[in-house]
Formats: sequence, C-alpha cells, structure tokens
Amino acid sequence: MNFYSVYDQGFVRVAACTPICEIGDPDFNSKATLDMARQGHARGVGLMVFPELGISGYAIDDLLGQDALLKAVDASIAEIVAASAALTPVLLIGAPLQHEGRLYNCAVAIHAGRILGVVPKVHLPNYREFYEKRWFASGRTVRDQTIRVAGETVPFGIDMIFAAEDRADFTFHIEICEDLWAPAAPSDFGALAGALILTNLSASNITVGKAETRKLLCAAQSSRSFSAYIYSAAGPGESTTDLAWDGQACIYELGSMLSETERFPMTSQMCVADIDVERLRLERLRTGTFNDAATLNLTPDRAFRRIGFQFQAPRGDIGLERDVARFPFVPADESRLDQDCYETFNIQVQGLMKRLRSTGIKRLCLGISGGLDSTHALLVAARAYDRLGWPRSDILCFTMPGFATGDETKSNAWALMRSIGVTAEEIDIKPLALQLLRDLKHPFSGGQPVYDVTFENVQAGLRTDFLFRAANQRNALVLGTGDLSEIGLGWSTYGVGDQMSHYNVNASVPKTLIQHLIRWVIRTGDFDADAKATLERILGTLISPELVPADENGVMQSTEDKIGPYDLHDFALFYTTRFGLRPSKVAFLAYCAWRDAEAGVWPPHFPRDKRRAFDLPVIKKWMEVFLFRFFTISQFKRSASPNGPKVTSGGSLSPRGDWRAPSDGNARVWIKELKANVPDVAD
Repeated sequence: MNFYSVYDQGFVRVAACTPICEIGDPDFNSKATLDMARQGHARGVGLMVFPELGISGYAIDDLLGQDALLKAVDASIAEIVAASAALTPVLLIGAPLQHEGRLYNCAVAIHAGRILGVVPKVHLPNYREFYEKRWFASGRTVRDQTIRVAGETVPFGIDMIFAAEDRADFTFHIEICEDLWAPAAPSDFGALAGALILTNLSASNITVGKAETRKLLCAAQSSRSFSAYIYSAAGPGESTTDLAWDGQACIYELGSMLSETERFPMTSQMCVADIDVERLRLERLRTGTFNDAATLNLTPDRAFRRIGFQFQAPRGDIGLERDVARFPFVPADESRLDQDCYETFNIQVQGLMKRLRSTGIKRLCLGISGGLDSTHALLVAARAYDRLGWPRSDILCFTMPGFATGDETKSNAWALMRSIGVTAEEIDIKPLALQLLRDLKHPFSGGQPVYDVTFENVQAGLRTDFLFRAANQRNALVLGTGDLSEIGLGWSTYGVGDQMSHYNVNASVPKTLIQHLIRWVIRTGDFDADAKATLERILGTLISPELVPADENGVMQSTEDKIGPYDLHDFALFYTTRFGLRPSKVAFLAYCAWRDAEAGVWPPHFPRDKRRAFDLPVIKKWMEVFLFRFFTISQFKRSASPNGPKVTSGGSLSPRGDWRAPSDGNARVWIKELKANVPDVAD
C-alpha cells in the first residue's frame, strides 16, 4: 500500500465532462471526447462521464434516422475504443445505436481498448419539448443481451454493474437523463445491486430554475442510495433551434456536492473529484435498511450481470481532488454554521426543558470553572429557564477554587455568573481536599509538591460530591458539562463532574464546536457589553483542568499538552465513529486537511492566531494516543454515561445510542494498522 496514493486509500477519481460538440458530426465529437479523455488520463482520472448522445449530438431530431450518420457514429466509436488502449480512464460516451431493427439511445462503456458493455435508456420523454419516442425504443425489456458495435459483440442491457476486478469498491452503474427524473429510477436498482458510483449521461436542455432541480435530484439520489452520483449535461455546440443548453456537470457523494463545472461554457470543460468508495461501502454495511431494501427489490426479474474489467490505477502521489474539512463537526460555510449552531443549541435547550418538566424539579446545580464547557452548559440552562418562564435565580452555580485555580478563570467565572443572573456561590475546596490528602497519607499533605492522579482526582471528586449533596439539599438536578471529545478520550475522572451528572447537555457536542456555539450565542443573544467581554475572555482561555499548580515559569497545566490537540482528536473521532474508517486512512485525511495552515478554508470567525498545521509524524503520534484512549481506557466510563441529547450527525457515544462497545476492549488491531501503513516521516 502506498500511503500517499488516493486509489490505495479507497478513492476513485472521476470526472463529469461537457465537451464542445458539433451537431451531426461524429468525427468532430469523437475527437473532442478523446481530447478530454487524454486530459483525464493526465490527471489520473479513473472514470469519465460524457453527455447523452454526445457522439452524434442530441438535438438533431430526424437526422437520427439517417444511415450515413449512424454508420459514422459506429466508426467514431471504433476510433475511441482504439485510442482508449493507451488511456487509464473508463469512458462512458453517449451514442444512438441500432439493434434488431430498432434504434436505442445508449451509453457505451469503453476501457483499455475494448467495449465493456452498452446500456440503453429506459425512460423516453415524450412531453412538452421532448419527442424521443419518435426515434428511439425503450430499453426497459433489454436484459442479458448482446449488441454489435464497432466490430465487437458486447453485453447489452439495463442489467449490468461494472466492477474493477483488481480495485476494491470501484463499481458503477449507468443510466441516461430522464431515467433519473422518473420514479423508481434504474439507478435505484443498480445501487441495491452493489454499484457504489451511479452515473448519468444527460442532454437536458436548460430552462429557468432547472439547474437547481438537477442538483436536488443528484443530491437526493446519492443520499438515498448511499452512493456517489456523476451527472453530465450537454453543453456548447448543441442545436439551439428551439432549445438552449448550459453544460451543467456535477459530482455528488452522500448528498454533498464535491465538484461542479461552470454553466454556459464557451469551450469544453470537466469537473473532477475523488470519490470515497470505501466510505460508501462502509456506510451501506452499517445501514441495515439499505440491505433490507435490496432483499425486497432485487427480484429474479431484476437480476444484474457483473461486468468485470482490469483497472491499472495511477501509481504514486497524485494529490487529492477533494476538499477535506479540518473540522468535520464545524461547517466552513457561515450560513450553514449558523444553522448548525441554531439547531445544536436548541436541541440542548429542548432536552433540558423536557428533563426538568418530567422530574418536576425546578432547580439546577452547576459547577462553573470559567472554561468553555461549563460556560456553554450555563448558557443552555439560562435559555431553557427563560423559555420555561422560570427565574434564572433557580440556577444554582458554584465556583469551587482548588490548589491550581487561576485568578483569571475564577474572575471569569464570577463575571459570567453575575452577567447571567444566576444564584452564585464560592466554595473553597482546598481545606477539605487537604484533609482528605492527609487521611490518604499523600505526600502533598506533608508539604511535598507531588501532583499525581490522586492529587488531581481528590479535587475533582470533591467538587462533584459537593454538587450532588447540594442538589440533595436544595431539591435540584446536577447539570453535567463534559463534552463529546472528553467522553471519547476518557478525559474525565470516573464518577465526577465531567463524567457523571443527572443530565448532560454537552454529551454529544465536540470541543471544536463548543467555541463556535458560544460565539453564535454572543452574536444572537441579548447580552450587554460586559457579558460579551466576559464570554470573549473565556473563549481565549487555555484549555486546562486547573488541578496542578503552575510551574516555576508560571505556565499553567494544559490539557492539549497532555493528551494532544482537540483539533486532531475530533477529526479522528468523527471518521472513526461516524464512518468506521481504518486509522491509516483517517491519518491520510488528516494529513491532507492539516498539513498547511494557509491552504483551504477555515470556519468563519476562527481566530487567525489559533490557526495551526500538523505534519505527518505529529498526526501519527496523536492518532495512536487517540486510538489507545478511545478503544482501551475510555469505554467503561462511557458505559456509565448519564442521559443527554444526541446533537450532531457525527453521532453520540451514549451506550444507549450510536456507540455500543465492550468496556474491556483493546486497541491492538487499530494501532497495528496505523503503525503498519503510516510512514514515520512525511515524504
């Protein structure tokens, strides 16, 4: 395996093409097709989709019945087949072909000097501007047949899945234009039969608003069928006698657009993207309803032939033709981020409101540290109380300074509590912690600066003990603050605040999203200048448990120095739990996303001074830490997690929800795969 090869990492590079054409001129059109095919070859493309009837032209009407034209089409296909012997991509071209006295609107699959098969169009539009039944026969009954094309007898029918025999998961299905617009599209059944890439050779004239409809169809089909969808419409050169053409081409994967061309081009163009076919396979594997649908719908009369071919993937590092978000939980588009923050915050608020109503308890106990998580939990609580019409004074907040609590975080905690208008108290846990350390005969109680796990957890445990006893005394619920990232890493003490509560509104909110949620609340909430300034200071505070005193240089304990960057851990968490990707592939994606701080798009409002990059050795180092903590030392804590609402599509780690795993598992398989397949030094 070559770590830097997109094909070895489970991708297939595809292209949607709109070559310039001349109506009724197969020689010109075949040359334009081959020009683009050679460009695709140079870029390492494995599959190229061209427009419907691209070799003859689509809008040529009764010229389709001319024998000279049909013979010229056949000769041009033969030229493309011959030229393809020197090219890497599989080429899907559109052409009118004769078979047993009928003319069919066909897609021809060509690769490495031969025709793999020919697929006829099923649904022929014959309404408004369309008149295809005048010239073509439907392919709906064509199954398990052969056709004579360019001197070859090749498979013919709507019952074919094309699959690379030497490249796992490179499987595709073909349909043509109107087929996608009809109920029960042929690609529905192609996907159920195993095709991971669905393709559409289209002509599709343009009218106002139609481009968005095409996108909706492509997005929906790729999402519903857990697939990629490649769409290519006719463009420059088609006849404008009564119609016009915009050359729209696009590539979708699981409902998301990866690439598209400009519309109304003057020349040939194509869009290129790397499809993650490995991810698609795994998504189907985990979704039982997909396979249930396959069992229900793939009746014997809908059986598919599997047409195999040998695909020699380009070798080496050819880059990645795909945007990889640094923060998979945080959209880079500002409007989408606003929408996600709105939904996340309101899911949390709604969850807490329901819990309060159902218990009949009208008070909350909440520890406020001056850090991100407790700040956000308090903002959620305040909004919930406002909606319930309850006084914020029934939110009982406690700041509980210990041996390492800094003046800055303590003052931020007090400023926050005052600005929100809750009932605030300060409980100094140091005397009780010191007594407990004496009882344990811990060296610190005798004056020795020993800051071990016991020293840290005595403080953490006392804070939680106090909150639960205060809740007992004051008829309240303890509101948890621990976030998804901490739960994933097990960065919490068993039975204390980050792990245990009566209800945890942050349970499925990752650390990298919480800062954006707070910024969103600042922008959309009704805060005075002092409150906004307090929240901004909290956003700029070092992430720290504040359990160990600062060193001789005044440097505070840093969570990320200990367990690694949350930026990388959230990245690994998303791709490991949401898609089940192998560690080396997660590392490859992280390398593509994080190797250059100046490249790509950062989330809106992301501070420039916090932008950073990670090289491959750093990514591998912290990936191993993540795997060990996630699979080996954290599950027993997750198995005892309190209730909390699932928020993001990235998932939840609740044992009652998205993630169920043995508490006594290990990380050996994952760490072995990482070490075997990720280089120690970047090339």
